[in-house]
Amino acid sequence: MADPTTEEPQITFTQIDVDLDVQEILLAASQHDLAKLRRLVRTQSQLPDAANVKDPETGYSPLHSAIAACEPETDDKANGATSTIDPEVLKSGVETVKLLLQEGAIWNDLDKNNETPGCLARRIGAMELYDLIVDAGVRAEMLMNRLDGYEELSDEDEDEEKEEGEGDEESRIAPQLVDASAEQASTSTDAPANPEVTNRGYLDSNLTIQKDRILDSDQNGVMMEWESEIMRKSAEKLLPTPGLKVLNIGHGMGIVDGFLQEKAPASHHIIEAHAEVVAEMKRRGWDSKPGVVIHEGRWQDILPVLVGNGETFDAIYYDTFAESYADFRDFFSEQVIGLLEQDGKWGFFNGMGADRQISYDVYQKVSEMDIFEAGFDVEWEDIPVPKLEGEWEGVRRAYWVVDNYRLPLCQFMD
Repeated sequence: MADPTTEEPQITFTQIDVDLDVQEILLAASQHDLAKLRRLVRTQSQLPDAANVKDPETGYSPLHSAIAACEPETDDKANGATSTIDPEVLKSGVETVKLLLQEGAIWNDLDKNNETPGCLARRIGAMELYDLIVDAGVRAEMLMNRLDGYEELSDEDEDEEKEEGEGDEESRIAPQLVDASAEQASTSTDAPANPEVTNRGYLDSNLTIQKDRILDSDQNGVMMEWESEIMRKSAEKLLPTPGLKVLNIGHGMGIVDGFLQEKAPASHHIIEAHAEVVAEMKRRGWDSKPGVVIHEGRWQDILPVLVGNGETFDAIYYDTFAESYADFRDFFSEQVIGLLEQDGKWGFFNGMGADRQISYDVYQKVSEMDIFEAGFDVEWEDIPVPKLEGEWEGVRRAYWVVDNYRLPLCQFMD
């Protein structure tokens, strides 16, 4: 006999209607029914964000549903058979994805399988759909970056207008263009394993410095030995001949600086902000190596002094930890121009978004456009990265999962 004091869960007709509305939208997306989907996402009064509803079991959004519907039904690889996406299905999928993106669908929303719509498209081989999602990510990130700049300008204007004593109030926040619950494309040039780590927190943390890695106090990978081949090729590109002047920002384990030293530079400036790394540098005798000048502190404070002193370099390398993309953009758009010789070259550790292929692709395009806008050409070289499964033991989370590293080499435009 049921306990009369136990309250039964109440299910209202409104809840049922909403659930049915969600399934109707997802079904229309999976069927690539443009007319119905357009009507549903634009007129559903109970679902103001109808383009981003979620299936409670799979976590599929309408974008996921539209892309999943393009997956070939059979794939008998055991017998050597291959399957391709039906061209008509792919064509209707393209139109459906375009419609959803126009209606505000989130490009990097995650399903229950931890896949974004782009991840799903790449897995089933729908590269035309993948490219659409990448382009949507680029647009969203570029707009976000522009709004961040607008926010900074607005804050400066507001600060001037504030009366004394009002300076601690919260500043206006730019609109969020992507779902805060979704995993964002990493905006750090050497992506930290813990998304919440900050540069200031890193600089204040105690490091574990080992032969093959540096970890911060939260076991985030700061630098690891597997990056050596990338650093070697970067040094070769930046210093093709001896007797050049080079600046490296971020010493870390000293991997790239070791390769730069092998190129016999005339002068070799190194900026390092973490006190423990500086102490390790001196213990290993870096302060007595030929041509080496160590600058202790953050590049934001040191570079303007070097510019003021008239220092210039034939090559500059940038590899910091837990800094934002805005910091990186400020580096190449505001600082490099005053430090680089006219025929000089500069590069950076290209780890932005490397914990997910689509994020890596998005941020390559974003950085390429911003670098071009700052007055530089950039060339990319693909370098295969070996399998790194065993490398992450004792590290909080892998900060690199993509197959190829894209090595950038930047120069002033002709």
